[in-house]
Amino acid sequence: MAPTSLVVPEGGTATAAVKLSLQPNSNVTMTVTKQSGGDADLSAAPTTLTFTPANWNIAQNVTISAAQDADSTGGSATFTFSATGGGVFYFSTPLTATEADDEPGGTNAYVQRFTTLYNKLHDPANGYFSPEGVPYHSVETFLVEAPDHGHETTSEAYSYYLWLEAVYGQVTGDWSKFNAAWASMERYIIPATADQPTNSFYNPAKPATYAGEWNEINKYPTQIESGVSVGVDPIAGELKTAYGTGDIYGMHWLLDVDNTYKFGRCGDGTTKPAYINTYQRGPEESVFETLPQPSCDTFRHGGPNGFLDLFIKDGSYAKQWKYTNAPDADARAVQVAYWAQTWAKAQGKESQISATIAKAAKMGDYLRYGMYDKYFKKPGCTSTSCAAGTGKDSSNFLLSWYYAWGGATDSSAGWAWRIGSSHNHAGYQNPLAAWALSNVTELKPKSPTGAGDWATSLTRQLQFYKWLQSDEGAIAGGATNSWEGHYAAPPAGLPKFHGMAYDWQPVYHDPPSNQWFGFQAWSMERVAALYNASGNADAKAILDKWVAWAMANTTIAADGTYQIPSTLRWTGQPAGDWSATTGMPPANPGLHVTVADHTTDVGVAGSYAKVLMYYAARANHTGAKNMAKAILDGVWKFQDAKGVSVPETKADYNRIDDPVYVPAGWSGTMPNGDPINSSSTFISIRSFLKNDPDWPKVDAFLKGTGPAPTFNYHRFWAQVDVAVAMGEFGRLFPNG
Repeated sequence: MAPTSLVVPEGGTATAAVKLSLQPNSNVTMTVTKQSGGDADLSAAPTTLTFTPANWNIAQNVTISAAQDADSTGGSATFTFSATGGGVFYFSTPLTATEADDEPGGTNAYVQRFTTLYNKLHDPANGYFSPEGVPYHSVETFLVEAPDHGHETTSEAYSYYLWLEAVYGQVTGDWSKFNAAWASMERYIIPATADQPTNSFYNPAKPATYAGEWNEINKYPTQIESGVSVGVDPIAGELKTAYGTGDIYGMHWLLDVDNTYKFGRCGDGTTKPAYINTYQRGPEESVFETLPQPSCDTFRHGGPNGFLDLFIKDGSYAKQWKYTNAPDADARAVQVAYWAQTWAKAQGKESQISATIAKAAKMGDYLRYGMYDKYFKKPGCTSTSCAAGTGKDSSNFLLSWYYAWGGATDSSAGWAWRIGSSHNHAGYQNPLAAWALSNVTELKPKSPTGAGDWATSLTRQLQFYKWLQSDEGAIAGGATNSWEGHYAAPPAGLPKFHGMAYDWQPVYHDPPSNQWFGFQAWSMERVAALYNASGNADAKAILDKWVAWAMANTTIAADGTYQIPSTLRWTGQPAGDWSATTGMPPANPGLHVTVADHTTDVGVAGSYAKVLMYYAARANHTGAKNMAKAILDGVWKFQDAKGVSVPETKADYNRIDDPVYVPAGWSGTMPNGDPINSSSTFISIRSFLKNDPDWPKVDAFLKGTGPAPTFNYHRFWAQVDVAVAMGEFGRLFPNG
């Protein structure tokens, strides 16, 4: 049966498909029975189905209907599917149906849209989840953007999975799905002890050995330099004491869900999902120039030293494991946990998720590694000889681009390391998570200084937004404590935020990291959620200016179609240095943004609509509410069988055959036998893509015999952003 649970809009229907698991000898009658105690408004039709030896494995549909009523609560019912006859014993299968109410004060048409998308996302026929229950980055496999394959997944996708199930809990009162999503995340994308086995050898007094980053890919592998001073890790001890383990409780950012590359676990070639990594070689390394590698490198694939000597130059190499965390995803998981806690508490059901909420607080405790300079050096570093931190003086209290940890696979010769990141992007900040971790009792971390650090971070993040806010209202890129990734001296005249130099395109340059409006929508949604939840006046001041700019650059046509900003262009810089721990930076009359083009991207539209609705609900801003509603109505016009989608022309796929830099003389192989050498290209080390059903139109484009290929992608995060926006609009504005 698919699915095994449904949300049914009041006055509407939802469908489940059912077939037999074994071929019968003769006709089989299947009976659909509603169990006692279920909501009287829910019914099934037909209640009997006939399967024959010829059609036993062809799915038949059963429609669950929810009758219209006058109350403002949604009930549920369980239907049992029992089959008899045919000389085969069949186990009965239950289907749980939950009504989504549409009365004012209950749910409404926008919540019904949420239920429609929720059911599509959980319909196995639509392909959003792997057989293990892991959300794919996208339904489609030929997708190259941050992941290089659609059936990889990210910590981002997992955080969105949590969000989907949290809103489901708010709508239906069923929190089992939220708990199950966290359990899936914990099982598949948070490394278990066996996957990070040598943390006991970690020395917080010497967290890692320095290796510089470089703008030019051909400067890799980069030399390990043991002579460069590295600061101390001030939180490892208290985390180990608080949780009784040396392990890190955080998500690795990337999984090969179907084990497409065949790395498997530690070289076994078969385990799926499999931890992998791609980006390793500085800001100019686009996805088209990456070298996929296993997170646990046992030298079974690649060259004699596995993949290690493509990135790091050392005297010798050891088999090792290593993981990279994307702090924005873990922070989003905490943000979602805050909403889940709030909604479950209002329903009197907080005890049902208390264990999961405690895990979110734990994740937030470890997320503080994202606040530290890469090598725990003090802010204001302009050379490799700059001062190393002696405690929390190496923290900037912002969410940086990553933190990472690793160690030896051999526990008899063990070692382990940890690093933060020196680069801070406005798009990664999450002041709602900082506020929740420092103010909400159930989410305060167990460590003695965790909640205090997050209280400091809340103020620092809001200062960062204000310091980066352009004259028009959009938020500029960020700041770095390590210019060009090797603690170089930044250009003269660049303003500094708590000692870190302004960077209009932090972390990556191909394409520029802050040209995408999506980072504006994602990040400001968190500022708006903070304002909505707490009334924070500094958040409101930032939003007042941002919302006015965004709305002025958004159009809603007479037919309901919308255009929102897409590509941004930046000039100028913040007005001056800022290092105060209280107050807010001044305005930036010399920092400017222009909107180069517009888009109908559904995922970004969903996130942007949430900014507007959270702001509107707290500020009583009718214009923002109406624009949020219009955007959501416009997105809904792009429905299809799998969700919502708009056509995308992928002209950047002309880079599918781009060279991938491999040092001269280096030779190795991918698990499938693809050679890795100085002649390698993106496609040559991913030859499996040539078997993809969408390869012919990409190939024709590369050969010049066809146009740039067009796709209707169904990215998991984008579908969930729309679904959540629909559900949240229904919650915030129950009368529409």
